[in-house]
Amino acid sequence: MEINESEKTESLVAFRQILEHVTDGIVTFNETGIIDSVNPAITVLFHYTAEELIGKSIHEIIPQIQVTNDQTLASALLAFTEKPQEVQGRKKDSSLFICLLQISQMETVGKLKFTAIIHDISELRRVESALRVSENKINAIIQSAVDGVITINERGQIEMVNPAASKLFGYHPDELMGKSVNMLMPEPDKSRHDGYLHNYYRSGIGRIIGIGREVTGLRKNGTTFPFYLSISEVNLPDKRVFTGFIHDITNQKMAEEKLRRYAAELERSNRELQDFAYVSSHDLQEPLRKIQAFGDRLKAKEAEHLSDQGKDYIDRMLNAAFRMQRLINDLLSFSRVTTQSQPFIKVDLNILLREVLSDLEVMIDKTGARIEFETLPAIEAEAIQMRQLFQNLISNALKFRKEDEAPVIKISSKLIQRKAHLISTPGDEQVQIYVQDNGIGFDEKYLDRIFNVFQRLDGQKYEGSGIGLAICRKIAIRHGGDITARSEPGKGSVFIVTLALKQPKEAVS
Repeated sequence: MEINESEKTESLVAFRQILEHVTDGIVTFNETGIIDSVNPAITVLFHYTAEELIGKSIHEIIPQIQVTNDQTLASALLAFTEKPQEVQGRKKDSSLFICLLQISQMETVGKLKFTAIIHDISELRRVESALRVSENKINAIIQSAVDGVITINERGQIEMVNPAASKLFGYHPDELMGKSVNMLMPEPDKSRHDGYLHNYYRSGIGRIIGIGREVTGLRKNGTTFPFYLSISEVNLPDKRVFTGFIHDITNQKMAEEKLRRYAAELERSNRELQDFAYVSSHDLQEPLRKIQAFGDRLKAKEAEHLSDQGKDYIDRMLNAAFRMQRLINDLLSFSRVTTQSQPFIKVDLNILLREVLSDLEVMIDKTGARIEFETLPAIEAEAIQMRQLFQNLISNALKFRKEDEAPVIKISSKLIQRKAHLISTPGDEQVQIYVQDNGIGFDEKYLDRIFNVFQRLDGQKYEGSGIGLAICRKIAIRHGGDITARSEPGKGSVFIVTLALKQPKEAVS
């Protein structure tokens, strides 16, 4: 069927419209390489106008098209007609860009004519280059990572292993490549691994993939070790791979075991301390009570038969028994901080402080003391121990007063953030309580000594067993803090108690 002129015209118009809108550059040139037509895309690619390009040699925009003396243009273009070739295009400003060049030839009226299709791939190559750089960086990170990294395919065969993983399992990388990853597992996981993979492919539910868990690894020498395994899945166009990240937790497990042993030892020590407390409160005190009882009877009923020296001996004996009983009671108070402790509850320190001041009212009136205190926070604590803490500190301030000056005791607080931890937790919020007095003070070289059991700086002048501040320190430590002091002889002291605002959940009632 012949095509009439009208149809030919329509076909040519349609073809020209395609050339006008196609994104690839199209240029035609004759057998001498002179350009005779271009489409709009060419002007965009090379930054020339159509008029500037027509009449130029194709060599000016595609430098790699060169004709030597012993060849024709057709033979020079042969490689470009067989398949697209990657070449460099040269723009009007002489800058170069990467493009794909495909050339076709045809003969019209006995003359050769060539058509070149030019596709800009410079952005594609830039992206590919960036991807290679990124891949190299990722590979460098994986190769230098402290944790082990192993990649396996769908069949469970190892495709990549980094140096850390090789060292961890005791293999050379070549010994692992292409082998089943189950060689790194002890039984029964080794026999079950293929089943795990099949179940995952069937159900889509993973035991570790996307979750992570503690597992056991098998070294080349047959020894096992614990590690934390997390696995990610990547679906590639032609396959899917699994990457396992291996973090050796041997040291962590050893530390946990050591901690368990310490906890068991501490539990045993606490039981022994409780046994001691029971013995102290019953068996040791019973002979003392008898000494005191018979001493009192001798003093009351046999006084007329005793010499003055005998009476003095009885008084000394009773005083010694009284001091011994007080020491035992103080030791019991010290041990009960941990052996008879109660769960933590929310305690309003303002209410508690007023109750302590009420209990000490007689001593406060007797010394003419003035107590000043600011609003204190509410904290999670054991109320009885907080009462002990304030009572001991205020009693100390009243006891160690100057003879010629009424005591002034100031109690204040401020909130702080614990700085020792890298990770912030509720227990890191703390309060510092300041108990400041205008008493006799002390030399700070004795600072550590005053918080030890039975340590007194002036045992002759001031009564007491020297256990009050030791109890304060034990209470502060139990409440997630500590105690210290600043002082100078003759210039008073300030005791600084640090306590956690909130306690671990398991400790709170």
